[in-house]
Amino acid sequence: MTSKNATPSRFSLTALSVGLVALLAACASTPPPGGRSVTIERTTFGIPHITAPDYEGLAYGSAYAHAQDNVCQTAEHLLTLRGERSQFLGAQNTGDLGLGRAPNAQIDLFIRYHMDDAALARAGATTSPDVQAALRGYVAGYNRYLQDAGPNGLPEACRGKPWVRPMTAGDLSRATEMSMIQGGLGALAGAVLAAVPPAPGAKTSAAPVDLKEAVAEIGRHSFNANPEGGELGSNGWAFGRNATPDGKGLLLGNPHFPWTGTNRFWEMHLTIPGKLDVMGATGGLSPVVAIGFNKDVAWTHTVSTGKRFTLYELKLDPNDPTVYLVDGQPKKMVARTVALPAAATGSGTPPVQHTFYSTDWGPVISLPRAGLGWTAQKAYAIRDANTLNVRSAESWMKMALARNVAELRAAMGNQGMPWINTIAADRDGNAMYADLSVVPDVSADMLKSCAPSPAAAALLNAAGLPVLDGSRSACAWNRDSAAAAPGIIAPARMPVLITPDYVQNSNDSFWLSNPETAPMAGVSPLVGPIGVPQRLRTRSAIMEIRGRLSGGDGLPGNRMGAAELRSVIFRDRNLAGMLVMADLQAACSAAGNTLTTDQALGCRVLTAWDRTSNAESKGAPLFREFWRKTKDVPKVWRVPFDPAQPVATPAGLDMATPATREAVFKALGDAVGILRTAGFAADVPLGVPQSRLVRGQKIALHGGDEFEGVLNKLESQGQSLIDPKGYNVNYGSSYMQVVTFDANGPVAQGLLTYGQSSDPASPRAYDQLPLFAAKQWHPLPFHPADVRAQREGTPLQLAY
Repeated sequence: MTSKNATPSRFSLTALSVGLVALLAACASTPPPGGRSVTIERTTFGIPHITAPDYEGLAYGSAYAHAQDNVCQTAEHLLTLRGERSQFLGAQNTGDLGLGRAPNAQIDLFIRYHMDDAALARAGATTSPDVQAALRGYVAGYNRYLQDAGPNGLPEACRGKPWVRPMTAGDLSRATEMSMIQGGLGALAGAVLAAVPPAPGAKTSAAPVDLKEAVAEIGRHSFNANPEGGELGSNGWAFGRNATPDGKGLLLGNPHFPWTGTNRFWEMHLTIPGKLDVMGATGGLSPVVAIGFNKDVAWTHTVSTGKRFTLYELKLDPNDPTVYLVDGQPKKMVARTVALPAAATGSGTPPVQHTFYSTDWGPVISLPRAGLGWTAQKAYAIRDANTLNVRSAESWMKMALARNVAELRAAMGNQGMPWINTIAADRDGNAMYADLSVVPDVSADMLKSCAPSPAAAALLNAAGLPVLDGSRSACAWNRDSAAAAPGIIAPARMPVLITPDYVQNSNDSFWLSNPETAPMAGVSPLVGPIGVPQRLRTRSAIMEIRGRLSGGDGLPGNRMGAAELRSVIFRDRNLAGMLVMADLQAACSAAGNTLTTDQALGCRVLTAWDRTSNAESKGAPLFREFWRKTKDVPKVWRVPFDPAQPVATPAGLDMATPATREAVFKALGDAVGILRTAGFAADVPLGVPQSRLVRGQKIALHGGDEFEGVLNKLESQGQSLIDPKGYNVNYGSSYMQVVTFDANGPVAQGLLTYGQSSDPASPRAYDQLPLFAAKQWHPLPFHPADVRAQREGTPLQLAY
């Protein structure tokens, strides 16, 4: 029997192991002779400048630096990707799934069903050696940070948590897959989980569904779903030599993304001496710059209108709803039951499980309130073109090396861009719009020949949802050998415009990327529509650009320079207000004493309102609550949409129609009441309710919501109207960059509204928000001298 004294205590063993880890880490930080190392320098606002001899080292350093700022965010995202949220965070609590939220049990079930590690590994093996090296380095860099920090050295949100574990290559593959499908299958995860076959012998078909209700239901489950009317989006503008004062290219990048979660942007600068020098921002778990610039070209992305999937309407065997017919031949659905571990639900609780059904077209979904339920006669399956898309990292790697927009376009030829447009400008004065995203290869003729039942077919025009006839094999997507993957539209048939003038996109289709240039002909309707009403942001962008280039916007000259561009994007003009206030003001004057007290007060406040969403703008919150309701009044516009004047129409308020006038005035009085109930005066300045407390300082924020048509978009997702706490801004302007060029390379200024760190206790959390609030920009240090001038702290060198 061994004595106690002969065996080291658990405490002493732990202390010894911690000491050895620290010693090894210290030794590893000093590169051995001939060894590889990565250097991380931080500049103002904590921007890391990462230098290494190869892509593996860059990724090692970027993962380490990102973890320094966001380790708990990453650790929780890995928990999601492993399908283990219920086990550690509770089955009924909610979490992020792509760009939405869902109960943890639902997230875990979907992840465990969808993620196929073997298939992801096979797909990953087809990527280039540089991509594989970068992914390997990213995993190692994150794990190195966990080792260096130790479980008790992490921020409070994940300190000592059992769910903080090292990253694996499989985890990172799942992260890429989740990012790819969040524009399609990931957004419809709830519909996949809702798919349950009807009871055996059921003969009833679904009850007819009102088309308006169907459209609303689809909207709740779609990419960008937001019941308050806002959505994910961005503004991207690029100006060529004909539009700038010096003939150089000029770019605005203004993505509107979440302020929380793994889709937050993070700034970085990556250098392989003599080979690569690129700066910008990335999101998720990524070792590459997604939006940024090098010495010759700058680019940004906006969410494209292209469809990432189609649904297939299945004709079922009348005797078995899990058998579908293709060309008259029966095919049995594949059923797979996924169960969560017992630890996820607790002892004595039945295991959480779900049976999923899949077809040759893809998994079965159910949206009965949209008329897409699973009945005895019909079912619906989804095919997502971005499943197993592992090409994006290579696209961004090659984009970082591009010397002009033509090379940037070529870099995207592998079609790795999953659901985004690209807007770019180069030093030679070329501007480019390109939608080279992943879209199913379905032509306009095929949409007609493969139309499903009339009710399902109507969803294409009404809600933009393509449904094909799954009972015919001829309705499979076309296969073009020039495409990067079977079934997607080849690059040559996707819209691209390169011009010395300008291009813009604010999440509408390619149609008006430059309204003075005819759009590319023969593009599939699944890429984007032509001749339809445009978002207010699109119209505002074109108005602002035209005003600047005509010299009629009040600024000097008639060219768009970097200073003018920074000013224009922060004007915060409220286009909805500009379009309707003249008619509302006239109707207020004509109404006399027929208005209620609240309606009359609303008239006085909005008549005095300056039609902007600046922080000091009195009445801007009242207009927001008024227009939130008014925009949905039937036939509210006095001038209807005219495809020949898509920027100017629709416009005005139809106050001559009694029903419309009554509805508008009711909405105005209700808006006054909504503000009063929330504790705000009708003429409260926007910056009072739209603010954020940062280290004891209240920061008043400028910017407006999607439905107001304010280019500088700020949103409060999950909030249907103002409340006593005001507006909880959690979406919108995030990483912003204005980039032009001089003889030495890029001249860039930028902002990251919420800062580098997602840890509330970090000094880098929201430290750039005061800059944003003051409409000031930060010079981005690209050149070595600028990096040295802004350097903060001692550079960190890590061996790998």
